[in-house]
Amino acid sequence: MLKNFLIVAIRSLGKNRLYSIINISGLSVGFTCSLLILLWVADETSFDSFHPKADRLYQVWGNAEFDGKINSWRSVPLPTYEALKDAHSGIANTTVADWGGNHLLKVGEKRMMQQGYYVGEEFLEMFEFPLLVGDAATVLDDPSSIVITTSLAKSLFGDADPMGQVIRVDDKSSLKVTGILKDIPNNSSFELEYLMPWKHREAINPWVVENKTNWGNYSFQVYVELVDASKRPEVVAGIENMLYEHGETELITKLFLHPLLKWRLYSSFENGKVTGGMSDYVRLFTAIAIFILVIACINFMNLSTARSERRAREVGIRKSLGSRKGQLIAQFLGESLFLSMLSFFIAVIISLLVLPAYNNLVEKELVIDFTSSQFWIYSIVVVFVTGILSGSYPAFYLSSFNPVRTLKGSFSVGKSGATPRKVLVIIQFAFAIMLMISTVVIFKQIELAKNRELGYKQENLITIQNNEEIAKNYYIFKEELEQSGYVESVTRSNSAITDINSNNFLGWPGKPETQRVIFTTIACEYDYAKTMGIEVLMGRDFSKEFTTDTASIVINKAALDLMGLEEPLGTPLDLWGGKRKLIGVVDNVMMGSPYDPVKPMFMILDPNWTDAITVRLKATDDLQASLAVVGDVFNKHNPAYPFEYTFVDVEFQKKFTTINMTQRLATIFSFLTIFITGLGLFGLASFTAEQRIKEIGVRKVLGASVFSLVALISKDFTKLVLIAFAVSAPMAWYLLSKYLERYTIHTSIDWWIFPLVGVVALSFALAIVSDQARRAALTNPARSLRSE
Repeated sequence: MLKNFLIVAIRSLGKNRLYSIINISGLSVGFTCSLLILLWVADETSFDSFHPKADRLYQVWGNAEFDGKINSWRSVPLPTYEALKDAHSGIANTTVADWGGNHLLKVGEKRMMQQGYYVGEEFLEMFEFPLLVGDAATVLDDPSSIVITTSLAKSLFGDADPMGQVIRVDDKSSLKVTGILKDIPNNSSFELEYLMPWKHREAINPWVVENKTNWGNYSFQVYVELVDASKRPEVVAGIENMLYEHGETELITKLFLHPLLKWRLYSSFENGKVTGGMSDYVRLFTAIAIFILVIACINFMNLSTARSERRAREVGIRKSLGSRKGQLIAQFLGESLFLSMLSFFIAVIISLLVLPAYNNLVEKELVIDFTSSQFWIYSIVVVFVTGILSGSYPAFYLSSFNPVRTLKGSFSVGKSGATPRKVLVIIQFAFAIMLMISTVVIFKQIELAKNRELGYKQENLITIQNNEEIAKNYYIFKEELEQSGYVESVTRSNSAITDINSNNFLGWPGKPETQRVIFTTIACEYDYAKTMGIEVLMGRDFSKEFTTDTASIVINKAALDLMGLEEPLGTPLDLWGGKRKLIGVVDNVMMGSPYDPVKPMFMILDPNWTDAITVRLKATDDLQASLAVVGDVFNKHNPAYPFEYTFVDVEFQKKFTTINMTQRLATIFSFLTIFITGLGLFGLASFTAEQRIKEIGVRKVLGASVFSLVALISKDFTKLVLIAFAVSAPMAWYLLSKYLERYTIHTSIDWWIFPLVGVVALSFALAIVSDQARRAALTNPARSLRSE
C-alpha cells in the first residue's frame, strides 16, 4: 500500500511538472526562511539558560520616582552586597561585579587588551560557568588570583600549562592563574575572557573601599541567588526598603529582583514595570516565520484544488474500483507529506549554504546542530504539520468527488472550489502587504533617528581608553598631539560622547521641593566643547584663564529650559551639598538613545574623574597617516599599552544595531514573501488561463482584442488584491502604531505609505497575471477550439 502511494505521488509530480516545481520551490523557500528565523529565535531565547541555577539567579535593581515617572536601573550601592546576605532567609548567596572592561594583560613580550570583570568570590558558585581546572568555591579567594578562559590561556601561554603562571594586569598588578574556564558561550549575558577577585579591586582602588559604607552611590552591580525561586515575592517584600532603612532618604529607591532568564529578552522598563526588549523582536520574527510558512501552504492548497478537475477522473476510477474515502484522503495527504519532506530536505541544504551570510547579517554564530534532538523534533513536527495543513483541504475536497459525475465528464469545480482559493489568495496578499508596509515604516524610523541633530561634529573624532600611565603624562601627550600638525584638539572625560555612565541630581533657585529630575553628568577637562564641536550658546566653556573653574558648572539647553532661568549666567546651582557657579550653556548633545529626547545635562571640570580621551583629527585625505602620528605619540608616553582607538561615528552607529538588523531582515523576508506569493499566483494564473482557453478562443473569434481578454482575466485577481489591501492596511496601521509606542521619539505612519504599497502589490500581481493572460490571448483560436 505504501509503495503504491509513493509511486502514485511521484507520477503525479512528474505529470504536473510546472505545479510541482512551484509547490516545491514555495515550500522550500518557506522552510528556509522559517528555519533561519527560528535559529535566531532559539539563540535569543536560550540566553543564560545553560547555568544550572539559572532559575534562582537575579540581579538587584532599583525603582525610584523622578522626572515625573518611576525609573528602573540595575545599579545599587555597594553595601547592598553584604547586607543582602542576612536580609532574608530566602537568599542563599550574593555577589558583586563591576561593569566589565578591557584591561592590559601581559605575559613576557605578549600583551593584549581583553574584556574581563572584577567579581565577588561567590561569583562562580552562583554563576556556574564550567571550570575545567580549579574549585569554584575557592578559586577567587586569593586577592592576587585570576581565572582565565581556555582561549585566553592558549593566546598567552601557548601549549604550556597556565596554572600557577603570572599575568601582569594593567602594568601594575601581578595575578596568578588559579583556574581555567571553558570558553564562555555566545548566548551569555557576560562577555569575558577572565575574572579577577573583587578583593583585588579593593586593594588597588581606594574609591571602592570608601564606598563600602556609602548607601548613596549607585555605581555597583549586585546579584542574588535564592533558595527557592517561588519565594521571590516574599524576598522582595523583605528587601525593597533596605536603602531607606539605611538612611538613603534623598532618593527613595525600592529594590527588586530581575531574573537572569529575563535579562536578554526583557530589559526595558516603563514606570517600574517590564515592557519588553528583545522579546518584541522574537515575537515579531516568530510571527514572520509562521506567516511565510502559511503562505507557502496556501500555495499548495490553491494549486492542488485548482488542479482538481484533472484528478477528478482518477478519483472516480479509484472509487469505482472500491477505494474508500479514507484511503483517498490518505493518498492525498501522503503526497502532501512527501512533498513537504522533499521541500524541507532542500531547505536544509539551502540554509547550510546561506548560513555564513545570514550569520554576518544577524552578527551571530548560528549553526544547525544535527546531533540535537530538538532539531529533529522541530523538523518532524514542522514537516508533519505543514504537510497535513497544506494537504488537508485538497485531500478532503478531492476525496469527496462523486464518481458517477466525474466518469461521465459532467464534473465541474464551480464556485465551491473557486471561493476557497480566492480567500487563500487574499490571505497571502494580506500578509505580504503587511510586511511591505512594516518595512517602509521601520526604514522611516531608522532614518528619523539617524537624521536627528547630534549637537556635535562626529567627523574625525576618535576615542582612546584612559589609563593611569597616560593620565600621568596627559598634558604632555595633549601638547605634542596638538603641535604635530595632524590634530586639532584633545580632551578627556568620564565617558565617551556616545555613552552616558553617570547621572546626578542638581538644584537651582526656584526649584519646586517636590520636583526630582536626574541630570546626565559629564566630568571633563579643558577644551571639551571645542574638541567635540559643541556650540556654546551662552557664557563660556571651562578655561585655564580662570582658576575658579573647578567650582563652576556648564549646563545644556535642555537643562536651561527645565530650570527656566531668565539670567542664567552666574547663578549658583546645588550639587552634592555644595554650590557651583553657572558659567555657560551649551547646545543639546545626543549622547544616549537616538529614540529618546536629549536629557538635561551638566558638565563639571574634574581631571581625576576621566576614563576616555577624545582626539579631533584635522580633516585630511590620508587618515592613516594621522592615526600613525597619534599612535607614535601614544606609544611614546604609554609604551606598556597597545594603541587602540574607536571612531566616534562608528560607535554611534552601534546604537542602531538591533533596529538595522530588524529592517534588513524585514526587507529580505518581505521580498521572499512576495516571491512565494508570486510563485503561487503564477501557477494559479497559468491554470486559470488554461481553464478558460476555450472561452478566450470563442471571444477572440467574435472579435475581442488581446487587451480586453487580458483585462478580463486580470479583473478577478485585481479584486482579490484590493480586498487584501483593504483588510491588511488597517491591521498594519494598528500593529505598527503599537510597535512605535516603544520609542519616545518615533516616526509617523504617513498616509502615502498605504497607497504606495497597494500600487506596488497590485502592479506585481497584474504583471504576473497579465503575462499568463497575454499568452493565452495570443494562442491561435483554431488550436483551442479544434475539439469543438
